[in-house]
Amino acid sequence: MRRSLFNLNRRTAQRFKQLAMVSVGSVKIKLLLLCCIAFVLFLLAGRASVFNGEDAIGTSSNQFSDSRKGYAILINTWKRNDLLKQSISHYARCSSLDSIHIVWSEPDPPSESLKKFLNHVIQLNSKSGRRVELKFDINKEDSLNNRFKPIGDLKTDAVFSIDDDIIFPCSSVEFAFDVWRSAPDTMVGFVPRVHWIDQKGSADRYVYGGWWSVWWTGTYSMVLSKAAFFHKKYLDIYTNQMPASIREYVTRNRNCEDIAMSFLVANVTGAPPIWVKGKIFEIGSTGISSLGGHSEKRTVCVNRFAAEYRRMPLVSTTVKAVDSRDIWFW
Repeated sequence: MRRSLFNLNRRTAQRFKQLAMVSVGSVKIKLLLLCCIAFVLFLLAGRASVFNGEDAIGTSSNQFSDSRKGYAILINTWKRNDLLKQSISHYARCSSLDSIHIVWSEPDPPSESLKKFLNHVIQLNSKSGRRVELKFDINKEDSLNNRFKPIGDLKTDAVFSIDDDIIFPCSSVEFAFDVWRSAPDTMVGFVPRVHWIDQKGSADRYVYGGWWSVWWTGTYSMVLSKAAFFHKKYLDIYTNQMPASIREYVTRNRNCEDIAMSFLVANVTGAPPIWVKGKIFEIGSTGISSLGGHSEKRTVCVNRFAAEYRRMPLVSTTVKAVDSRDIWFW
């Protein structure tokens, strides 16, 4: 009798143990399903921020101190008022824009009608009640060095140097601005170029490589100032501390001011620039880069500036900044 009761209790205990194991297993399965659902919801929430575009970028902008909030656009132009109007009308929509400075080197001052039109489109296109300041920096001398003259009343640390004949989406500009704030001493831009040692010549001679050289090698050592962020301090260094012979060369040859700025920043930092992926829209006709002998002239500039610095300050890199919010796989 006792043995039968013992066997009954043993079977009952085993039954309860099996039921407990089943219930624990079902709980684990439910927890696993809940985790999967939570992960999917997290991915969907992250993807929703992509569709918010500039709002998502603008939110991150508020995490930085006031001294580095916002940027100034420094736009170079020459007798192309139609392109200037189109560019400023576009960039006035960018959420972190603080001011626009137009480098004016034409013999005649800007007309009142041009000023009135530009102020109107800025007021019309500025978002969230922002007041974007517009200024013409008038120069008596026609020199490419004018685009890098110091601006005394500049309120922001960041300067976005841009030509009047190219346009980038505001989302790309805002992303590049975020990248620059992570490395404010570095030059951050959209148009990469490269240099390398001339294999056919001496070890001290370099060759300038355009876009196709960058594309083929995946390497770059410059970002051109036609579309680049840099710290405002480099305006003063370029004008007052960089070897005067380099500025004289730029004025005399009407070329290579962008290479000169790349040399200057690399010489100060000892670091490479940062290339940011961005879609470029060219709204003007072809420039001097399409003329014959352009690469040869730029090669002369690279070697001339290296001789001035008595070394090669440019640093090559393969790093490229890509906004992961705009792509599914990265």
